[in-house]
Amino acid sequence: MLKLKNQATLFSNHEKLRFFSASTASAAISDTIPQPQFPQQSTLDSNAQIKNMPSTHLSFSLDPDLFISTLFKCKNIFQIQQVHCQVNTTGITSDLVVANKLLYIYARHKDLVSTYLLFDKMEERDPVSWTVMIDGLAKNGDYKLCFETFRELIRCGSKPDNYSLPSVIRACRDTMGLIMGRSIHCVALKNGLDFDHFVCSTLLDMYAKCGIIDNAKQLFDKMPKKDLVTRTVMIGGYAECGKPNESWVLFDQMRKEGFVPDKVAMVTIVNACARLGATNKARLVHDYICAKRYSLDVVLGTAMIDMYAKCGSVDSAREIFDRMEQKNVISWSAMIGAYGCHGQGREALDLFHMMLSSGIRPNQITFVSLLYACSHAGLVDEGLQLFSLMSVNYGVRPNVKHYTCMVDLLGRAGRLDEALRLIENMKVEKDEGVWCALLGACRIHKKVDLAEKAAKLLLALQTQNPGHYILLSNIYANAGRWKDVAKIRDLMTRRRLKKVPGYTWIEVDSIIYQFGAGDSSHPRSKEIYEMLKSLSQKLESAGYVPDTNSVLHDVDEEVKLGILYAHSEKLAIAFGLIATPEGTAIGITKNLRVCGDCHTFCKLVSAITHRDIIVRDANRFHHFKEGTCSCRDYW
Repeated sequence: MLKLKNQATLFSNHEKLRFFSASTASAAISDTIPQPQFPQQSTLDSNAQIKNMPSTHLSFSLDPDLFISTLFKCKNIFQIQQVHCQVNTTGITSDLVVANKLLYIYARHKDLVSTYLLFDKMEERDPVSWTVMIDGLAKNGDYKLCFETFRELIRCGSKPDNYSLPSVIRACRDTMGLIMGRSIHCVALKNGLDFDHFVCSTLLDMYAKCGIIDNAKQLFDKMPKKDLVTRTVMIGGYAECGKPNESWVLFDQMRKEGFVPDKVAMVTIVNACARLGATNKARLVHDYICAKRYSLDVVLGTAMIDMYAKCGSVDSAREIFDRMEQKNVISWSAMIGAYGCHGQGREALDLFHMMLSSGIRPNQITFVSLLYACSHAGLVDEGLQLFSLMSVNYGVRPNVKHYTCMVDLLGRAGRLDEALRLIENMKVEKDEGVWCALLGACRIHKKVDLAEKAAKLLLALQTQNPGHYILLSNIYANAGRWKDVAKIRDLMTRRRLKKVPGYTWIEVDSIIYQFGAGDSSHPRSKEIYEMLKSLSQKLESAGYVPDTNSVLHDVDEEVKLGILYAHSEKLAIAFGLIATPEGTAIGITKNLRVCGDCHTFCKLVSAITHRDIIVRDANRFHHFKEGTCSCRDYW
């Protein structure tokens, strides 16, 4: 029997449990992993009056089915406990089937106190008992007790099955518990369940969510049977791990092998296209959805809005939005966010007012999207007004993401003192996002002293994020403090942290090409550099002077010019110019922020070539046309 005395004392006193909300399992997994076959319960309503309840004089002693039927009519914990108390002395609950169903309904109603007490008193447990307990604890966020319960299952000699294993593996995924996940993988191996369909699916999902996509791929390749679910999980895993091109390859392969994607698979590939930022592939997916006549419901429609927005076509995103027959707050927020990442703050505000007129009440996500839009469009007063009214007029209490947007809004506008005061007066716990926003503003406005303060607090929260070190190093480099730059780089070396390399992707004829700085691996590399040379000459004639301040290395000017010349964005654009018809737009995606020199380069190239250039970087979109940028140099 599970002996956790501290927990038992806590439960027996009926004190409140502290737990976090469990992350929902991905649709591909949760819809197919078998759940205990219990009847559906009514929706929980803590304020519901007791209706249709049996008389207190009913006897369940001879009819367990009546007890179970009544139990599943209960609408809240109070009703469940009343029914439980009525039959507590009849002995019905000693019936294992009845006990399991009672255990299940307590867990479903998030009453972990009653769930634990009942489980702890059960004299007999079968695999369903363990699964219900493990799954209930995981879904209610008590991961520690979930893992302890699973360990007890192993210790007492019970064998885990393809019900209990997926539940605890999902808990590892939600907690990013890779070490525990590997241990449970070993348990699956020992029990001959490593290639069970349901166990494999959750293991794939767990490895992908933990960023270990290679392990997921190895497991996937060894699976004797790959169905739509496991393929969908791998497509999503590749996308989440920054390999959306592999997602597309797998999707193509899946179709060639005769698999017809369901709605879940389509949403997954749409999300992968969004990460890829490839307009042609987005169009192909859209055409496929139309050909298969998938309904443009809230989930798929919202995913397509996000896809087109991240592929650089905010107009196409708006077309999808307008075509949707049903829109919820997430759909409206997604479209507002689409305008925001393209720097169209006014359009985002106009849509917000339309949303209010339609009767949709904004939520926290809506205001994050709005404040982000205001920040990237320089709408400081509008952002301040929204922030002050969100709780008063709409009942939305600011969380740390809203504060982060406000720090970014004030910081970009150069109002760093106000941003710092806002952080100091925050009514919620500060996280790394807030300090990172302030540090980014310090980089823009070259405030080294404040940057050092923000960096100290930031690195205390996230010591293993190399991006924070690089950002502070760049601030020192801009100030010419090369000794401090060397100290930061030395600290990174000692902590075994590496800078994330910059890459740029461009789609030509439905093929995705990747470029790194100074890349010469492309078959047309000679032509690319010849085009770059020709562009440089034309730009210099137009008055372009390379901004060597964008090179954050302590080297002479000639070396800096060479580094600037071969930035990945420039290589991708040069390739786009030689590989696409004249007059067509060029779209590129970069995993890092575009540097100031490349921003200027794009503006001038759009003018001399009469080509629109769309650049998606880590922060936002830039639309270059005839020598100007949609960001109006406010970025």
